[in-house]
Amino acid sequence: MTALPWSAARPSRLREIVAEAGRGSARSEKEVVISSGLLVISLILFWLVAQILLLGGLEQERAQDRLYGEFRAQLATGEAPTGGIIAPGRPVAMIEIPNLGLSEVVVEGTSPGHLMSGPGHRRDTVLPGQAGVSVLFGKSRSFGAPFKDVVNEGIGQTMLVTTAQGRSTYRIEQIRRAGDDLPAPPASGGGRITMITSLGSGTFGALDRGEVVYVDASLSSKAYQGGGARINAIAASEQKMASDTSVLPMLALTLGALLVTVVAAPFTVRRFGPVLSWTVLLPVLLALSWFAADLTVYLLPNLV
Repeated sequence: MTALPWSAARPSRLREIVAEAGRGSARSEKEVVISSGLLVISLILFWLVAQILLLGGLEQERAQDRLYGEFRAQLATGEAPTGGIIAPGRPVAMIEIPNLGLSEVVVEGTSPGHLMSGPGHRRDTVLPGQAGVSVLFGKSRSFGAPFKDVVNEGIGQTMLVTTAQGRSTYRIEQIRRAGDDLPAPPASGGGRITMITSLGSGTFGALDRGEVVYVDASLSSKAYQGGGARINAIAASEQKMASDTSVLPMLALTLGALLVTVVAAPFTVRRFGPVLSWTVLLPVLLALSWFAADLTVYLLPNLV
């Protein structure tokens, strides 16, 4: 018996349908991965800008509260450092400029991670209040911008510094930029603090690398003597306008986890429903995005 033409064609047509469905599925998976990758990039960029312009200030304020409590306790127990090799991140001084409303705890170290908490003390210089030149790094545009008003309104202001050795008084005398003459070394037994920051311009100056600015304050009270030898050199990540690439492995892991979460989101929604899925996924996405943005800040110049 002769088979009908349509019956002979049916197996071939079924194979075409299956193949076309497979191609459609492959395209769909590829589109999901691409769109998810773009979403991850958008999330990171959004959180990075938010960190620099807004959320970083809240983060720095919380860090300052913690550092103030730690430094106050160390002063009370006599454990605050007076020199020698000091662990990076440890509070070493408190600076105040009453007329500008400035009150900041200074930490040891000047890498990007340290300056997210507040001003940092360059580890190869004497501590504030001691004889010689002490160098402090600080931001003027993000993460609380502790040195913003110092640059704009600092000349002539009195700065008070509290350390384990006592209280010192400085007077801010000048603001320098690249190419300006260097100040003369302090007189024997004298001291100076040089605050280094950066200054951007325009509406989005906080996102601009800007220029390096130096603010010199001369010690007008008795200078203390340093205790113990300081380090002779600092890491590249602690130089002015430096970044810290040591976070790249952790950043890669965080971005990977964020990508997996974004890719899994539509499948999770179809399997468990939108309410349950987003109740679990949204906090994870926000936490990973925030953490990734924080790590990305380490790759930016430390004074920005």
